[in-house]
Amino acid sequence: MNKIFAIISGLILTAFSGTVLGQDLDALLNAETKPKVDFATATFKSTRIINGHSVEQMKKNQLDFRISHRFGTLNNGPYGLFGLDQSVIHFSLEYGLKDWLMLGAGRGSLNKTYDGFAKIRLLRQSSGEKFMPVHLSYFTSVELKTINFPVRPAGTSNYFSSRLAYVNQLLIARKFNQNLSVQLTPTFIHRNLVKTELDLNDIYALGIGSRYKLSKRLSVNAEYYYTYNPNSKSLEPRPYNALSVGVDIETGGHVFQIMLTNSQGMREGSFIPQTTGNWLDGDIHLGFNISRVFAFNKK
Repeated sequence: MNKIFAIISGLILTAFSGTVLGQDLDALLNAETKPKVDFATATFKSTRIINGHSVEQMKKNQLDFRISHRFGTLNNGPYGLFGLDQSVIHFSLEYGLKDWLMLGAGRGSLNKTYDGFAKIRLLRQSSGEKFMPVHLSYFTSVELKTINFPVRPAGTSNYFSSRLAYVNQLLIARKFNQNLSVQLTPTFIHRNLVKTELDLNDIYALGIGSRYKLSKRLSVNAEYYYTYNPNSKSLEPRPYNALSVGVDIETGGHVFQIMLTNSQGMREGSFIPQTTGNWLDGDIHLGFNISRVFAFNKK
């Protein structure tokens, strides 16, 4: 009787353990075969393509200290050391409040301009379980010119609001492969005060930028902003579309960008509607951006 009981108990335990083992194997297989979401990363090397913002932004609790220089024009010749005798500077602090939200503030010597901005990630390019063909971010900023107003006739007033300009952009980017990324940037700018009636308070523009990766730490970039202004030929000085080419060099925690551009401005409110340099006339500025990232994560 005891032998029969032992045999039956053994069969029951064997069947139960086999069921449990089968369930464990099923769980492992399901875990391994569960679809994953693969997000595209490093679409651009920096938060800027050249002058304009890219879809990249600081992660949560990361701070980017950025210094930018634009020198004079190359056609100054040897007397002006091909533009190196002149320069404008912009520096900023840009912080990742969330992984999807970056805030920044800066100050530039051109027109003694202060600026503040927010960049919000709306969509991320991904494949796998969730397919999304592009990155999409929204960028908005306000710029304040603090340069002294020109002398005005008696009886007229200078208003603080006249110093302000507002920028709104959609950043739409796609990383096509490990080497090539492209971004479109529809832009709307409102300026409270312009010089003449022929100039426009509201500016519409479309930017296109690209990055081509040459190596792990080196890439070439290009950027062009077409600005719609039907009165541009009647303005003095005449504005031109901003065109820039450059290279990105990553060195550890730094990203060094060096570029050639026909714009001396480094904020959207200046380089998009107020670029007065013409590449064909040699109005080309040598410039660079230096970015240093600091992490304040607990880990």
